[in-house]
Amino acid sequence: MAATGRSEHDLAAALTESGFVRIAPRADGDAIAAAGLLLRALAARSIPFQARVVPPTDEPSAAATLPVGFPDGLAPADRPISAAAADLVRELGCEPDPGLVLAGCLLGGDPDAAGVELDRRRGVGIPTADLADGLAHSTLVHAEFSGDETAVAAALAELVDDDRAVASLAALETVGSDGASERAAAAIERALRPHPTPEGPFETAEGLADVLDCLAGDAPGLALALAMGHDVRVDALEAWRTHSTAAHEAVRAADTGRYDGLFVARIAEGPVGTVARLLRDFRSPEPVVLVIGDDEAGAAGLTDGIGDAVIEAAEAVGGTGGATPSRGLARFDCPPEAFLESFREAMA
Repeated sequence: MAATGRSEHDLAAALTESGFVRIAPRADGDAIAAAGLLLRALAARSIPFQARVVPPTDEPSAAATLPVGFPDGLAPADRPISAAAADLVRELGCEPDPGLVLAGCLLGGDPDAAGVELDRRRGVGIPTADLADGLAHSTLVHAEFSGDETAVAAALAELVDDDRAVASLAALETVGSDGASERAAAAIERALRPHPTPEGPFETAEGLADVLDCLAGDAPGLALALAMGHDVRVDALEAWRTHSTAAHEAVRAADTGRYDGLFVARIAEGPVGTVARLLRDFRSPEPVVLVIGDDEAGAAGLTDGIGDAVIEAAEAVGGTGGATPSRGLARFDCPPEAFLESFREAMA
């Protein structure tokens, strides 16, 4: 079954008629959330299925019934994948989980596309009820205390127990951090006034989005299990803490350089994709960030075209790349400087 060009109505009919459905989401938070929505609906309809997350630098198997997040599958150009998946779920006669839809659309860059109504409250969008734990490990924030639960606890100890005060602390520490970019004030807004999800695995939809994004690269199978509604909360939070701590530490340890329109960070270890996003949102004076490790790189930008440049640069040095319009990942077997030059040429 080819998914290209089909409406949600046509896709729903084809999925219903399939004797066995193979869902292949890209290892990306929005795509995994979308796959989780679809798999829940298939289970509710007693439609047999199999699911496997595809690394961002790979292509889905030709046997996949519905690739998710790939050009030949469910990958709408004008809205988050989770928004399209929610419509497909409704065509299947099921009601999508609103918290998961919103989490996916948050990761897809357009929360309004979720089309769901959830209450909002004061405070910060974290997955845990423990504020020190949540703020220290959130990748929706990068402040001086990020990655250091003890430092967060000390800062919280000076506050009254009030969600507004916690939000103010997060905002001030983020914007006032040494080296904070002009975009930090806008970026932190995404973490404030969160949507509580009392029926979900975590405290807020924003917290769920954060966990899914962090797990997509490091533990994609766990991320998919979480999106499907399985009880993996403890393992998911542990993986999230490990990932976010490494990302915040890499941001601080990065060897950075600035080119015309490009901010480059070299790191010895750490999740290059998350580090690129954190630098783009909270540190970079340039609109495009490239984070380079020994054999991989991650890029993040403010406009579309970044992902295409990553793929082009990877192919030029014999590597592989995968991308969304504004973010990309590459793997290569060449000196990191060679990939940097290739990326700069692709961006020219």
